[in-house]
Amino acid sequence: MDAVTVAVVGIDHRHIYGQLSGMLSVGCTCAGWWTDGEPDTVAGFRKRFPSIPRVSDYRTLLDDPTIDLILIADIPARRASLAIEAMHAGKDVMTDKPGCTTFAQLSQLRETVATTGRIWSIDFSERFEVPAVQKAAELVSAGEIGQVVQTVGLGPHRANLHLRPDWFFDEAHYGGILCDIASHQIDQFLFFTGSVNAEVVSSSVGNFANPDYPGLQDFGDITLRSPQGNGYIRVDWYTPDALPNWGDGRLTILGTQGYIELRKYVDVAGRDGTDHVYLVNSTRCEYIDASAVPLQYFAQLNADVLQRTDTAMSQSHCFMVMQLALEAQQRATRTGFLAKTDTPIDTPSDNTKPVQ
Repeated sequence: MDAVTVAVVGIDHRHIYGQLSGMLSVGCTCAGWWTDGEPDTVAGFRKRFPSIPRVSDYRTLLDDPTIDLILIADIPARRASLAIEAMHAGKDVMTDKPGCTTFAQLSQLRETVATTGRIWSIDFSERFEVPAVQKAAELVSAGEIGQVVQTVGLGPHRANLHLRPDWFFDEAHYGGILCDIASHQIDQFLFFTGSVNAEVVSSSVGNFANPDYPGLQDFGDITLRSPQGNGYIRVDWYTPDALPNWGDGRLTILGTQGYIELRKYVDVAGRDGTDHVYLVNSTRCEYIDASAVPLQYFAQLNADVLQRTDTAMSQSHCFMVMQLALEAQQRATRTGFLAKTDTPIDTPSDNTKPVQ
């Protein structure tokens, strides 16, 4: 298969490493990269991609007719405006999550996609970059657990607060913990239940462990419901120091004839490595090592850009994930120090000015 030419606009989040590596792994070339200032990710980016040139103005990448796809991992609040500008320049877009931080941005993105016919895709790395999730999708598709009726998605993360940039503590820039991290689990709920839409039954955000950082939400949860099933999501910044990686991410998929549990990144006090899948149904009760299962998203997105198809992730699904994430964030009950503090808490806005 032919491969597209990509370029990078904004590397404020380390997810850009996976975004770009994924596209390069399917034969794409990268024409250049740009970012505003010198975020901590610059050194890591240069180490991983030393031959890719940096440009001084991202508009030179948008104006380059040889570039097909723009990868974006800027500060979350700035991603939508950059994506809109790229699409109006005739480029397709793959952005890091969250793809936007306000309803106004989401509305503008919908309008831009409709007007330009370009692709706006979000690399939900906790599905697209995890072989265990690919294996679970194969098992569900094969009918191994019957009809999926619930997902329970857990997304713990390591805080490393001393390493975080200023925007990490400003809800107006990161969008809130449910808009940001929980978009992964919303994506997986919709995907595995086969839901085209859903409702937010309840949601909450809290700060229980970090009173010195009033802009940080270190806990959040959501209950979702659709005609196809139910979902519960919990995300947090509480990963303990002894865990050997950044978070013990898990997903349980309950079906009418069995269940699947994914221990994506670590099997605590169990097997080494990543991508652990457990399947239980009427005839099987077993462990599956899914670490070698091939990923599909990047190859599918490459094909979609070339053939104007919709195989990596439907555009309607991408929009629905962010709609639900924004709804959950907006409606969330505030708990812990967020509920007790007298200090006003910033709320997401359309302010896309750079953090000083």
